Amino acid sequence: EDEEIVAEIMGRRFFPDVIAYKAWEGFHFAGHEIRITEATDCYGAVVWPSALVLCYFLETNSKQCNLVDKNVIEIGAGTGLVSIVASLLGAFVTATDLPELLGNLQHNVLQNTKQKCRHQPCVKELSWGIDLEKNFPRSSCHFDYIMATDVVYHHPFLDELLLTFDHLCKDDTVILWAMRFRLENENLFVDRFQTLFDLEMISNFPSLNIALYKAMRKGKMK
Repeated sequence: EDEEIVAEIMGRRFFPDVIAYKAWEGFHFAGHEIRITEATDCYGAVVWPSALVLCYFLETNSKQCNLVDKNVIEIGAGTGLVSIVASLLGAFVTATDLPELLGNLQHNVLQNTKQKCRHQPCVKELSWGIDLEKNFPRSSCHFDYIMATDVVYHHPFLDELLLTFDHLCKDDTVILWAMRFRLENENLFVDRFQTLFDLEMISNFPSLNIALYKAMRKGKMK
């Protein structure tokens, strides 16, 4: 049932005609050609299909989900594709990931947003569960949206991930989260996530095994 829309989403990706000095993939979103440099030796520096699903949603639901002048943070930004698209759609974006990924992330964000965006995005280190109040104090950090793609997979930091969602999320913050279900870890984390947040599936792509969710703090979903 989802084959047509999945084909459209995946059709946003293109590849260079000739081999370049640095390997890159291209994407068409938000009226721009976006070039993403990947690092194939690092799990977090590859564009996964869940990122394309979220980017497609942001672009095709720009009235329902108006990002203009909104404060957005992406956790586990990886190559930065989602952060770049959110920036091109008018948001003020903070793209975050582990320190070893920040160089490539900064390169991609700068290359694809400089002099193209209403607000220049920033790149910041965020190791889940570590120094959250120091680096993102509750008193001064307010995010309209938290975005995440494929942050739940086979890793031992699910407690820290949930703590990070909890710390960054205010009563009116909307979480947009795309996830590919691979292992039982995903289902277990969703169960734990729902102890703190109301969760609504807004898109489902069985052929990709990917679901896109909207979440807010319990009792705050409109």
